[in-house]
Amino acid sequence: MKIILMIIISSLIAQDAPFFDGELAYRFLKEQCDIGPRFPGSEGHLKTKEYYKEYLRTRSHSLEIMDEKIKHPYKDKILNLTNFMARFYPKRENRIMFMAHWDTREIADKDPIKSNRDKPILGANDGASGIAILMVLAEILNNNPLNKIGVDLLFLDGEDMGEAGDLSGFGLGTLEFTKDMPMPLPKYAICLDMVADAEPSFKMEPFSLQQAPWLVYKVWNLANSLGYSEFNSKIGNAVYDDHRVLYLNSGIPSIDIIDFEYPNADTNYWHTLDDTPENCSARTLGIVGDVVTTLIFIEDNE
Repeated sequence: MKIILMIIISSLIAQDAPFFDGELAYRFLKEQCDIGPRFPGSEGHLKTKEYYKEYLRTRSHSLEIMDEKIKHPYKDKILNLTNFMARFYPKRENRIMFMAHWDTREIADKDPIKSNRDKPILGANDGASGIAILMVLAEILNNNPLNKIGVDLLFLDGEDMGEAGDLSGFGLGTLEFTKDMPMPLPKYAICLDMVADAEPSFKMEPFSLQQAPWLVYKVWNLANSLGYSEFNSKIGNAVYDDHRVLYLNSGIPSIDIIDFEYPNADTNYWHTLDDTPENCSARTLGIVGDVVTTLIFIEDNE
């Protein structure tokens, strides 16, 4: 299987498979962060919604804008969430989906400084990184025809509103999405979450291995065949995020590409005020972007 995969990759390279620009992805990451915190109900959230709408309108074959009203999981107020789905060849039955969340966390509850824990995070890695890759993919898919498959790029809202120990507050945009999903459905989905760590190490996520082990191995084998040892066969932390919510509520095989040790096993900027562009890497965005871009064009040639 690995030999066949390497032959396919070599063939793709010979055919000038699209280049994924990690520097462009990093620029998109910074542009999102320049808006500021983007949690539901904030001014930054409203501005970011318009930013995506303007960007995706001219870079997708069709654009689904899904506005939802939900009750805040812990406060007595109603929030507006918006999921975006940029679709390419929307009528093709054979399709795959990539997704990431665009909202940021309202509280830096993991910050080492106690007085910071009620402040909103900037969400450079936890939010902007996965979306930045989707934005570059939209450029690639708009400019490079696919022959057989369709692709959906899902920008999800309301992922990061939960409190520690309460899973019901996470993945709220995905939960709304599963109630009325645009057809046809994808045969699988890949979630990109925290994919810009400057010290990358992408371990296999346990829920992903439960839900679609064949897809985990396909992606990791592909990454290794491309020379990216940053994707390793160690088992990482189980992460309850959009890929888990999607699978539990739709049955779509779903996996997560995530580097939860940000930046390493000794220090973690996750849910802290240190989740900033300075702690993210264009190189890492380029690695993950190259893997998923190559995967799309392999699928289209199978």
